[in-house]
Amino acid sequence: MNNSSLFRSVCYNASAEGPKVIVLGAVHGNEPCGTQAIYRLMSALDQGELKLQKGQLTLIPITNPLAWDKRSRMGERNLNRNFRRHDAPQDYEDKLCNQLAPLLEDHDVLLDLHSFHTPGKPFVMLGPRNNSGELEAFSFADKEQDWASRLGVERMLEGWLETYARGVARRTANPNASLRAQMLSTDPGYGVGTTEYMRSHGGYALTLECGQHDDPKAPEIAYEAICRTLSHLNLLALPKPEITANIEILRLIDVIDRDHEGDQFVQEWRSFDSLVTGDVIGRRHDDSLVTAPMNGFIVFPNPNAMPGNEWFYLATHSDRARCGT
Repeated sequence: MNNSSLFRSVCYNASAEGPKVIVLGAVHGNEPCGTQAIYRLMSALDQGELKLQKGQLTLIPITNPLAWDKRSRMGERNLNRNFRRHDAPQDYEDKLCNQLAPLLEDHDVLLDLHSFHTPGKPFVMLGPRNNSGELEAFSFADKEQDWASRLGVERMLEGWLETYARGVARRTANPNASLRAQMLSTDPGYGVGTTEYMRSHGGYALTLECGQHDDPKAPEIAYEAICRTLSHLNLLALPKPEITANIEILRLIDVIDRDHEGDQFVQEWRSFDSLVTGDVIGRRHDDSLVTAPMNGFIVFPNPNAMPGNEWFYLATHSDRARCGT
């Protein structure tokens, strides 16, 4: 591992006690908005334009340096899947997990900044509702949603890990996928990323998707979200962010895999494009059609998904109550 493949974390400590917050950028190397926003915040703190008044703030502008150097989503695999401590690390991201996991465990709150490859509006991904189940037990849903409501975005999305697990339940070995991909895509734990790991270790966390990768507005959205977070948690003496009115909350309900390299979408889908029952979404390599089973939305369409992995998700309106209602 050369120096360019080592990540840097910067920690700011206030004299007064408070929450321990960690902010990640570039978990995926082709998503620069979080990195730019974090460097901007570091400059403001270093020059005294902003001052931490309580708590601890850890900033990691480039979380996956190998992916960043390659300007690609991943170094050797997706860092935001199968995030856990690895007793026998097999790849670069396994080793990176072993460095990052203790940092997350040592904090109370995580903001993970991302972007997406097709144009679209920013959105925030919520964790589960409070539960004591085996998959994703959680007890800070109210705190997490209240915080999410103050980030300035107008859409929330819930249901990630349980939907991923639903796909795993019916996913079988695919001869077109690598052995490693087969193993991971059939393991519910592969759906665990930074935020899921944070929640499983007593904290709470949000993933903010700030817009399209190259959207010039995305770094500003990321920076504003960091400042809103730190103000909301009283780490910075900035105006308190108000709850965004009329937030749309959607729920992931299913995931459809790409089975073969010949599987193709029938159009260039964007996340949150609406679907009506029977709409043709894609065509399998054998010419069979993939259609919408209900009214709803397509989310995370990936025309280049590896066979045996997620091709797209389906979502519908959530019955989760909005904050302030």
